[in-house]
Amino acid sequence: MAGPDRVERDSLGEVTVPSGVRWGPQTQRAVENFPVSGLRLERRLLWALGLIKAEAARVNGSLRDVPAVTKPVAEAIAAAAEEVAVGDHDDQFPVDIFQTGSGTSSHMNVNEVIANLAGERLGAQVHPNDQVNASQSSNDVFPSAVHLAVTAALADDLIPALAHLARVLRRRRRDFAGVVKAGRTHLMDAAPVTLGQEFGGYATQVEQGVARIEVCVPRVGALNLGGSAVGTGLNVPKGFAGRVIGRLADRTGLPLTAARDPFAATGARDALVDASGALRTYAVSLVKIANDLRWMGSGPRAGLGEIALPELQPGSSMMPGKVNPVVPEVVAQVAAQVIGNDATVAFAGSQGAFEMNVYVPVMARNLLESIRLLGNASRLLADRCIAGIEADVARCRENAEASPAVATALNPHLGYEVVAEVVQESVRTGRSVRDVVLRRRLMTPRDLDRVLDLDAMTRGGVIGEQAGAAPRRKGRQS
Repeated sequence: MAGPDRVERDSLGEVTVPSGVRWGPQTQRAVENFPVSGLRLERRLLWALGLIKAEAARVNGSLRDVPAVTKPVAEAIAAAAEEVAVGDHDDQFPVDIFQTGSGTSSHMNVNEVIANLAGERLGAQVHPNDQVNASQSSNDVFPSAVHLAVTAALADDLIPALAHLARVLRRRRRDFAGVVKAGRTHLMDAAPVTLGQEFGGYATQVEQGVARIEVCVPRVGALNLGGSAVGTGLNVPKGFAGRVIGRLADRTGLPLTAARDPFAATGARDALVDASGALRTYAVSLVKIANDLRWMGSGPRAGLGEIALPELQPGSSMMPGKVNPVVPEVVAQVAAQVIGNDATVAFAGSQGAFEMNVYVPVMARNLLESIRLLGNASRLLADRCIAGIEADVARCRENAEASPAVATALNPHLGYEVVAEVVQESVRTGRSVRDVVLRRRLMTPRDLDRVLDLDAMTRGGVIGEQAGAAPRRKGRQS
């Protein structure tokens, strides 16, 4: 490909294309027109475009209605497209993500690169529109590629990452089943719980995130391929779309189907908005989990100090020995980015007009970025934080025993008003609830011991796997 710059033509006239590149005039126009962000198509999206072009070529080559794509041409196009799918030519896709809203610029970038690669194989010119793009349109290929990429990223990358985090959290729930600690509501002392119960709650949040995402996957996997420019299927041979989608489903193992209504699937991107909302909800769950870990690990002397997070790196350039909760902080930042990405996706999804939504590239970018970030952050949280947490069992129990909120268990025996007086005196004098009750002779020591059994309190009203509690332990537990 080396040599002088070359002059090529498209429907608007002549364009000078740099030497050494495999793209053509429409790609070059886009490069010059959109020097916006420096962001390129995600690898997953290039993979999806390559797969669609490969299978479309194979189906075109088998149809009598597509005479321009002979079997040798189809084979050359498919082989070139497979190279694009696996990433052999990623440097040939320079178009900025902020481009024409249908993705036509990147779609033609793919067509031109594949045409040049296929032409080299054949020793003859291959046309990017008439042959590589036969039976297709940007308005059905590019959105279908986005949906394919998002479906694969959700099913193959994100869901396994979340499932891994949930398993680690479940394991730590079992590890911490007997660690009694102060519960907190409004960040104030509340009835005692176990650390295991809290970690079980985190696991459930993650598992519910998986369930929400799983529901979205088949909806995202409905492709508008074959709808052509406006959903009518103009210039698309009968059976083309069904065969291509079937081949894609077979080779990827993903739940890919033809969209039930090509007009809805061409004019709107509701399934992408739906998926982004599920990602946002999971991001919100991650913030809650990350912040709880930061609070419980705060200290080591002036904070709660109930757990110790793994020490991964020095925390200050000025204060020797300081160690920060770096992984929860990273996870919370990722969540912030995902929540912002979702705002963009939601707004973009609202901008469909008649038979086209012209915000597809930015929706693709934000969704695929969110999936990648959440998957990486979930595995990081599981392996570099949750798995290595140690509980300070003695500190947890000390906090629980010192909390005035344990007096809640006295309500059925002394009544709300009397217990309120006990709590107020406990807070005012610094004496424990137990001491105040005994000083006022409100209960016998034996009855009081039975009612203020912290382990029993954590089992009140709980059924199932969390009903049991391990014996009291002292010292650190990992």
